[in-house]
Amino acid sequence: MADQLNIDTIRTNLQGKHGDEYWRSLEELAETDEFREFLHREFPREAAVWDESYGRRQFLMLMGASLALGGLNACTKQPAERIVPYVKSPESLVPGESLSFATAMVQGGYAAGILVTSHMGRPTKIEGNPDHPASLGATDAITQASVLSLYDPDRSQVPTNRGLISTRDKFLQELESALRAQKSVGGAGLRILTETVTSPTLGAQLRELRRQFPKAQWHQYEPVNLDNERQGAMLAFGAFAQSRYHLDKADVVVALDSDFLIHGPGAVRYARDFAQKRKVAGDKKTMNRLYAVECSPSNVGAVADHRLAVNSREVETLARMIARTVGIAVGGPDLPQHKQWIELLGQDLLGNRGSSALIAGPYQSANVHALVHAINQHLGNAGKTVTYSDPVEIEPVDQSESLRALTQEMHAGAVNTLIILGGNPAYDTPADLEFKQALGKIPLSVHLGLYNDETAAESTWHVPQAHYLETWSDARAYDGTTTILQPLISPLYGGVFSQHELLEEVLGRTGRKSHDIVKEYWRDRTRSGDFEKFWEISLNDGVVANTSLPAKSFRVRLPDSVRNGSAQKNSGFEVLFRPDPTIWDGRYSNNGWLQELPKPLTTLTWDNAALVSPSTAESQNLENGNVIELRSGDRTIEAPVWVLPGHVNNAVTVHLGYGRTHAGRVGKKRGFNAYALRTSASPWSAGSVVLAKTEKRVRLAATQMHHSMEGRQLVRSAPLKEFLANPNFAKELGAVPTSEQTLHGQHEYDGYAWGMSIDLTACTGCNACVVACQSENNIPIVGKEQVLAGREMHWIRIDRYYKGSIHDPETVFQPVTCMHCENAPCEVVCPVAATVHDSEGLNVMVYNRCIGTRYCSNNCPYKVRRFNFLQYSEEDEPTIAMQKNPEVTVRSRGVMEKCSYCVQRISSARIEAKKESRSIRDGEVVTACQAACPSQAIVFGDINDQSSRIARLKAEPHDYSLLAELNTKPRTTYLAKVTNPNDKLA
Repeated sequence: MADQLNIDTIRTNLQGKHGDEYWRSLEELAETDEFREFLHREFPREAAVWDESYGRRQFLMLMGASLALGGLNACTKQPAERIVPYVKSPESLVPGESLSFATAMVQGGYAAGILVTSHMGRPTKIEGNPDHPASLGATDAITQASVLSLYDPDRSQVPTNRGLISTRDKFLQELESALRAQKSVGGAGLRILTETVTSPTLGAQLRELRRQFPKAQWHQYEPVNLDNERQGAMLAFGAFAQSRYHLDKADVVVALDSDFLIHGPGAVRYARDFAQKRKVAGDKKTMNRLYAVECSPSNVGAVADHRLAVNSREVETLARMIARTVGIAVGGPDLPQHKQWIELLGQDLLGNRGSSALIAGPYQSANVHALVHAINQHLGNAGKTVTYSDPVEIEPVDQSESLRALTQEMHAGAVNTLIILGGNPAYDTPADLEFKQALGKIPLSVHLGLYNDETAAESTWHVPQAHYLETWSDARAYDGTTTILQPLISPLYGGVFSQHELLEEVLGRTGRKSHDIVKEYWRDRTRSGDFEKFWEISLNDGVVANTSLPAKSFRVRLPDSVRNGSAQKNSGFEVLFRPDPTIWDGRYSNNGWLQELPKPLTTLTWDNAALVSPSTAESQNLENGNVIELRSGDRTIEAPVWVLPGHVNNAVTVHLGYGRTHAGRVGKKRGFNAYALRTSASPWSAGSVVLAKTEKRVRLAATQMHHSMEGRQLVRSAPLKEFLANPNFAKELGAVPTSEQTLHGQHEYDGYAWGMSIDLTACTGCNACVVACQSENNIPIVGKEQVLAGREMHWIRIDRYYKGSIHDPETVFQPVTCMHCENAPCEVVCPVAATVHDSEGLNVMVYNRCIGTRYCSNNCPYKVRRFNFLQYSEEDEPTIAMQKNPEVTVRSRGVMEKCSYCVQRISSARIEAKKESRSIRDGEVVTACQAACPSQAIVFGDINDQSSRIARLKAEPHDYSLLAELNTKPRTTYLAKVTNPNDKLA
């Protein structure tokens, strides 16, 4: 939205709100003209089929042409499709049946265990591995979307030499010649640059490389790394240590600039443990409490019971104040305005010794991490809610220092051969190091990567890398548990290398395959007499047994540099750098699912923006879409503004990963490059930044105001004390049907009656369910222009609501799917019975009946139906078509679609039950959104089974229906959000 936001009007309108009144956006509070138009239209203005200025004559002309073209389209000859049968079908391949294989996806070097569904040799869907400690059956949005990257037609397919297509043999010849020269000098000019390495096999290869080339050096770098955590452990313990949190045992959790529920090696597991401790259902009427101190709004801050927004340099001061409050002698100034908040927090921590946990984020200094270690140990949390082990990385290093040392040598001409295994350092390294310029000085640089990216463009050779679903490898999880990665499909493109295969070429062992390399490593290190049995069990389970790192005890000894702190002064604006919530550091920028996935708090798609607070926007005369210039020293960037409630004042948050110059068709030239302002000395913030408004504007595509429900009471929340006093508060907050009369008649269900329950207390807004649904149900992406027109196609959306002040609002996430109403308003208006009620309570769509009247969408009060305005499916891309789930119809233009409760999964379970002459068991049908949810906020099942989990949840007193007053009787209901604020801070 681009209307002028009047902050004074917003404040005035907020004063008129009472009780539990929620709002979605600043535009809604300001009551802009564009917002009013949203309330009177089914779709935003841009989605109108024709301009309202057309007269009767133009209208008839357009309609006549549309009808004629519609008739012609029905006669259009479809493209020919060749079907090539197997001459001899593989034994394990049964047409129509899917197989699942255990493997792992590696992010930031750390493995998350997954199960990958394969149809006829094509990986189509990813689920979490319930036996893997990092996932326990769940996933995150990025992991869900990674299967699309496998089939990306823009992936690198051939080796290139100085930008020109070449061959694998020519590359190997030049590499061999360079290595022969290096061997004569002990590898003095040879450097290897990798991302974070936890692979035992890769670590062994790199150690062998340094044995053959004793003067060669191995460097590691990730744009989002754990440097501060490692340095903090060194300050506190005198050694590198890995922290592991056991949030299922923590009654009080304090996050210091940490989005631990969404980001980090253990985020999926932490979300599960945290939510289990938080849910109130059945006999459990206690819950944990979460305090969040943060600089930029995050999902953790959104679900926190108490949130404090501060400048990034104030976080260390607050950490010192917490330490002093609990009895640790450390120096440093106070922040008087927050003293009471910290004192009450300290009292809560002291009252929960041994059952509390403090977590510092990777964006904070090593001093903050050291102080957190000291506080956790002082409170008796160490060994209970927090345990320590040796680092998971094969060789933990300060990656920023490692990169700096490499770059200096490159500039000095000391590097003759550089081999880059993954990553994109020419794009994502700090601007002050000038890595891209240094890369051009090296006689032979080899880049192994999935894409012809910025680093490939500057390297002598670029070699295509195998996707993780195409190759063998191994990797460790956040607790050290190792998974052997197995491929689901042969490489789609020729000439690709895995990291293992390229290193074998460097080691002089030509032509070896990843399978043999990984298997040989484990054969040499397996004590079991029956190695083949060990190998099969490890592949089947997705974990190598007994490989988690044992807990170790460390004693805190804070050095004087940490104990004696001093105030850090702020001047000018501060820029905060954060990885993007969907495309991360830029490596997923060509993934359309992630580009179109609304970011959790802003709901922006296809772009990044400079996030500012309402007060900052008011003082600088800024509104959404205004382009500002940010200047830090001699570096500048231009970025469009997005006003975000709850953001700290006099600061700007920019997300990394955009502004790509060399990417595929999806990710190229989108947004701005925040790396251009980032420095190695301060990678997560920049102070004394000058902000200047320009005359430019950019249209930003946000989804929050699409499908507005006119301000009706949709989310319900209450503090724990109020819930215990009145468990039925959620039902009392909403209106009740004025009449039980209906046009539908009474539905009787003798068999199954499917339903869903969504727990708002547990939902963290992570978006994993949205991408899981997209992957399972062949939902297309539509592009930025169509999102601007209100035509996004997601079957499930995460609405974000605010309550209270625009400067420090309470936030609630609400997943919204099709409600599968008993009295479905969509069914009675469909002229061709394309949307009907089935015998098990599902509101189903018969796609080949639909003629696109959109009557059902107009009549749906929940705004959950999606219409295919255009031909969104990628018919011209054969590799993209390979990803489609064959159990779900790929819809064409002119068809209405929506959530189906994953009816294909219900059918599959029914077939298995019939084979065994039994009923479908509780929990046997798991929808895609339910399976992906890290916090287990979504539960699906048979309501008629009174012993089922879904029946018990729907009997909870705080269960409620959306818009119950309409008497639609939804099958999807919600458990109202319950919070646990500190009464003294409320």
